[in-house]
Amino acid sequence: MMENKKKPNPIDIHVGSRIRLRRTMLGMSQEKLGESLGITFQQIQKYEKGTNRVGASRLQNISSILNVPVAFFFEDAPGDHANTQVGFAEASSSNYVVDFLSSSEGLQLNRAFVKIGDPKVRRKLVDLVKALAAEAEIE
Repeated sequence: MMENKKKPNPIDIHVGSRIRLRRTMLGMSQEKLGESLGITFQQIQKYEKGTNRVGASRLQNISSILNVPVAFFFEDAPGDHANTQVGFAEASSSNYVVDFLSSSEGLQLNRAFVKIGDPKVRRKLVDLVKALAAEAEIE
């Protein structure tokens, strides 16, 4: 019986998935993040899978490079009792955002949308998407 392999901690898995989410939102490669930290992309992979735990100082560096507060990596974490106080609608809406940004289409839309400088054009685009969604519900 060689069952000595330790399973990753759910918090480490969650933090890693949030690192991956933010990195992909920015269109940054594992190599580029690794270079910025002075480590290999393989180490970034291990962090993102949760197989290696991210130390506090390294997480601080990652938050700085990815331009998010450290708390970002712990949002909706398993066993996060702060979120149990929040209404179900709010908790599920943040999961919806993570699901959206984890999809290829969601990432592409997000990247393209933030490049639109004119607020009126952005507003019209939101109205168009809402109209298309309403049409899809009718069919």
